[in-house]
Amino acid sequence: GVHAKRARMIQAKDYCDYDLLIGMDEENIEMMRAKWNDPDHKIHLLLSYAGLDRSVADPWYTRNFQDAWDDIVLGCNALYQAVSK
Repeated sequence: GVHAKRARMIQAKDYCDYDLLIGMDEENIEMMRAKWNDPDHKIHLLLSYAGLDRSVADPWYTRNFQDAWDDIVLGCNALYQAVSK
């Protein structure tokens, strides 16, 4: 259920353990690239899967949660299509 969800900081071993490392914004991407050299090109911006070169709208600054939701749904649907081929 909802209460079973949790977040954690990325760990060094995550690069070996996962095929894709998806960031919501450029700051996430920069943080991951600083941690790993990314020789296998696993680090991607979520909206790049939808053909967009931008970050997910951040409601922390805009207070517009609908734009963030729409971006996340768009990106996740495109990511799903990319990995389910």
